[in-house]
Amino acid sequence: MPLPVYILGFVIFTQGTSEFMLSGLLPNIADDLGVSIPDAGLLISAFAIGMVVGAPLLALTTLRWPRRTALVALQAVFIAAHVVGALAPGYGVLFATRVISALVYAGCWGVALAAAVSLVPAGARGRAVATVAGGLTLATIVGVPAGTLLSQYAGWRAAFWAVAAATLVSLVCTVFAVPDGRGAATPGHSAATELRGLARPQLWLSYAVTAFTFGAVIVTFSYLASLLTDVSGVSEGWVPGVLALFGVGGLLGIAAGGRLAEAHPMRTLGWGLVGLLAVSAALALTARHAGVVVALVFVLGFVAWVTNPALQSRVFALAPGAPTLAGAGNTAAFNVGNTLAPMLGGAAIDAGYGFASVAWVGAGLAAVGLAAALVAARAGRRTPPSTNGPAASTAGQAPEPVEHATAPRTA
Repeated sequence: MPLPVYILGFVIFTQGTSEFMLSGLLPNIADDLGVSIPDAGLLISAFAIGMVVGAPLLALTTLRWPRRTALVALQAVFIAAHVVGALAPGYGVLFATRVISALVYAGCWGVALAAAVSLVPAGARGRAVATVAGGLTLATIVGVPAGTLLSQYAGWRAAFWAVAAATLVSLVCTVFAVPDGRGAATPGHSAATELRGLARPQLWLSYAVTAFTFGAVIVTFSYLASLLTDVSGVSEGWVPGVLALFGVGGLLGIAAGGRLAEAHPMRTLGWGLVGLLAVSAALALTARHAGVVVALVFVLGFVAWVTNPALQSRVFALAPGAPTLAGAGNTAAFNVGNTLAPMLGGAAIDAGYGFASVAWVGAGLAAVGLAAALVAARAGRRTPPSTNGPAASTAGQAPEPVEHATAPRTA
C-alpha cells in the first residue's frame, strides 16, 4: 500500500479512539457528571447521530475541496471539540461536543475512503479500505484500552486530552504525506452526478445490511465494561486488557476480511454475520463465566471486523458514479446502527434484564442483518452492474463489476 493510505489509517486511528473509548469511560463519566450509565451511554448515540448527519453533509461540502485541505480542516475542528469536551462542566456541553466531533469525524471517513481507493488499482481497493478501517481496529487494541487505563488513574478528561494530542500528530502527518488531489477531479463530476449515482435499490439494501451488522457489534461493545465488572466478575483493572483483546481479534478479522472480500464479498459477509449471531448469543448465555466471556470477546472482535472490508468496498462497486457519497452513505449507515443499538441496549437494561441482555439484542440485530444479506445476495444474481455517473472511481479507473453474490452455504 502507498504511504498515504497508511497515513489515512492513522487519521482514522486517532479519531476512532474517541469513537470507541467511551465504552471503557462510561462508569467514570456517569459518576463524575451524576448521571446513570444508560444516560452516559447516550453519549455514544450522540456521536453516532453526528456521524449519520455529518457523513453525507460533509461529503457534499468538501466534494471539490483538495483532499488534504479537507482532512486538515476537519481534524482541526475535531481537536477543538475534544479540548472543549475535556473542560466540559456538565453533561449537556459534553453531549454537544460529541455531536460536533462526530460531524467532522464522519467527514474524515468519507474523504479518507475516497482518497484511499483513488490511490490504488481497482483490484486492491478491498485492501486499501481494510488498511484505512484497520486504523479503527488498531484504536480498539491500543487507543481504547489506553484511554480506559488513563481514565482510571487520571480521570476520563485525561483521555479526551490524549485524543486531542494524538489527532494533532495525525494532522501534521496529513500535511506532509497525503496528496492534495480534488474529490471531483473528473470533468463533469459534481454533487448532482454523485446524487444520481446513489439511485440504485441494491446500494440502499447494502446500507441496511451495514446498519444491522454494526449495530449488532456496538450494542454489546458499548456496555462491555459494565458487563465484565458487574456480571462476569472481572476486576476493573483487567477491563483495558479485555478491551484490547477485542481489538486484537478485530485486527485479525479485518486483515482476513480485506483479502476474502476481494474474491468472495457476500460469502465473507454472510458467514461473518452467522458468526456474529452465534458469538452474541453465547456471550448472553455464559455472561457469568469470566473465562468464557474473555475468550468470546476475542472472537467477537474477529467476527465483528471480518465483515468490514466487504461492507465498505461493496458500495464503491454498486455506485461507481458516486465514489464520495457512496462511502459517506455507508459511514452514515454504520452510525444508524451505532445510534439505535446503544438505545436498544439501554432500554433492555432499564427494563431490568441486566447487562447480559445487550448481547441478546446484538444476536437479534445480527439475525436481521443476515436476512438482509441473503436478500441482497439473491438480488445481486439478478441485477447487472451499475453504470451510473461518468466517474468509475476517484482515480478515473474502470468500475469494478458487481460480484455475483453467493449466500453462505451450510456445508
